[in-house]
Amino acid sequence: MEHPDHPFSELFEQLGLASDPDSIKRFIDRHAPIPEETALPDAACWNEGQAEFLREAIEEDADWAEVVDHLNASLRKE
Repeated sequence: MEHPDHPFSELFEQLGLASDPDSIKRFIDRHAPIPEETALPDAACWNEGQAEFLREAIEEDADWAEVVDHLNASLRKE
């Protein structure tokens, strides 16, 4: 099954966050690094709806899974 490619900015839009490059960088700089033992959806920076969206994208290997993996990697860097 082929998954559509979603740009990183589109994920931020889906999460209800500012999606321009500067805002994305500020968000990552502000919230990284998330501890390795914390699952991405359980990080303190998400509201309930955002966390549920991320959880579903990961668990269901949804078409968002690849870009959510990118977000996860970005928030793990120091």
